[in-house]
Amino acid sequence: MKNRLSNISIERKNQTQYYRGIKYPSIDPSINDIHIITTAGDRLDLLANQFYNDVRLWWIISIANRDILRKDSYGLKPGLELRVPTNTTKILKDFENLNNKSY
Repeated sequence: MKNRLSNISIERKNQTQYYRGIKYPSIDPSINDIHIITTAGDRLDLLANQFYNDVRLWWIISIANRDILRKDSYGLKPGLELRVPTNTTKILKDFENLNNKSY
């Protein structure tokens, strides 16, 4: 998988650089999703590694749980019930379509 930040494009106006923001797809619940209860020491990157074998996919768990997690949270409080989406192929394809460099 490519680095998700490789989709950021740089625009230059009057010798100033601007970075275009990243757009994330909505991740609808699925019957195949895994539901977990967080424990002490859990972090989004560690959960992504556990379920996806890729620490870079932590943002999928974060986006799927927007109503539970704070935007700036990386470490997790114990006792949170989180949904871990399993259809990463579709999610990554949607992500790439939203952030296609040919605007």
